[in-house]
Amino acid sequence: MKVSQFFDDRLLNKYNTSGPRYTSYPTALEFHEDFKHDDFIKAIKNSQNRELSLYVHIPFCHTLCYYCGCNKVITRHRDKADTYLDFLAQEIALQAPLFAEYTVKQLHWGGGTPSFLTHPQITKLVSLLKEKFNFSADLEMSIEIDPREIEMDLAEHLYSLGFNRLSLGVQDLDLKVQQAINRVQSTEFIGNFIQHAKAVGFKSINIDLIYGLPHQTLENFSKTLVKAHEWQVDRISLFSYAHIPSRFAAQRKLRDEWLPNTQEKFALMKLAIETLCDFGYDFIGMDHFAKPSDELSIAQSDGTLHRNFQGYTTRGGCDLLGLGVSSISAIGDSFSQNIKDLKEYYQAITQRQHAQIKGVSLSADDILRGEVIQELMCNLYLDKQVISEKYNIDFDEYFSEDLPLLNTFIDDGLVENNANHIKVEQKARLLIRIICMSFDAYMKKHINQQRFSRVI
Repeated sequence: MKVSQFFDDRLLNKYNTSGPRYTSYPTALEFHEDFKHDDFIKAIKNSQNRELSLYVHIPFCHTLCYYCGCNKVITRHRDKADTYLDFLAQEIALQAPLFAEYTVKQLHWGGGTPSFLTHPQITKLVSLLKEKFNFSADLEMSIEIDPREIEMDLAEHLYSLGFNRLSLGVQDLDLKVQQAINRVQSTEFIGNFIQHAKAVGFKSINIDLIYGLPHQTLENFSKTLVKAHEWQVDRISLFSYAHIPSRFAAQRKLRDEWLPNTQEKFALMKLAIETLCDFGYDFIGMDHFAKPSDELSIAQSDGTLHRNFQGYTTRGGCDLLGLGVSSISAIGDSFSQNIKDLKEYYQAITQRQHAQIKGVSLSADDILRGEVIQELMCNLYLDKQVISEKYNIDFDEYFSEDLPLLNTFIDDGLVENNANHIKVEQKARLLIRIICMSFDAYMKKHINQQRFSRVI
């Protein structure tokens, strides 16, 4: 892959606007409270799928990272997690019988910081999940970790419970950057923990990195990238920092003059992609990197890569059940989300026997457009004939009002559209979100709202 083709300054500046990340279609902006729990139960019964991915949200963090836009609760009191786990156990007991016919193929813990939990708390939750759900023998179990508040023996404990994938939030290794975002951590400990986890038996380790943070420079971010290579992690997620202080109060602590300007941020992104590809990682989708032997790389090569609320995945064929505060589910032809406020979540579990607050039932048009966007996001290619036959439509006729929106990309040599297929050129990979917006029927009402991050 020729990496230089991704970086045409003129085109990237021209199309560097805001847009959805398309972890779902429709996006969460279309969820509404008219979608009731009865609709959720109906979606389970009507789903053609009987394989399940479980997502468990642990909202607690020891300290506040100023860049973060996640749903979290900042506390040093671990006993608050005991209360949360009690209510989470009630939700699990209420939800699990609805999925008695399902086999769980994937389990992921996110947050917040799942590693906020103590060893006994982690054991308790894993045991409960395995007791209530039917787990596959080849279960993929992953967990997100904050390396600042853990001990080395966490690796053994997690592995003994069945976890086989780890994701560490690293973001940046430069001390000045870390101090600005209130996330000071030990580079030496992170490296030692990664090596220890590999020795324990973990088969896949991911780290998250962010570009566009305060005080980042090409020189100091380059050192972070080199260290990631030295650690020989299997996957790297590279995210653009979305500075939206109007939505996330903590970001107001980050002064505008500390942030890289547009050109500097573009240079950081370019540096990261070039460096990681030079190190031998495959560029996955628009923001992931993986070793050529990794499942993500293989899935991208054979056209089976999927995308869901956790990003790019190889297990996209599963229904997804979210458990815990703010978690999102994708069951059959529906999406739904739990309450975001912790106290309201507790009340809902007690009073209503579920925590669902909103969702959406997908129309036939939603399902069709969702597959089109999925194919383009994951494979940069769409076979029109396959879509036409699957949905009994004439593709060009059905999308007659949408296809002209591709013309600007076609004129710039970014997209090919002919009678048989739509192909996104490799040099447009970083703009795939903007290209997919052409098929988004809901975008017109959001186009002038700052509800999405910029693509770069």
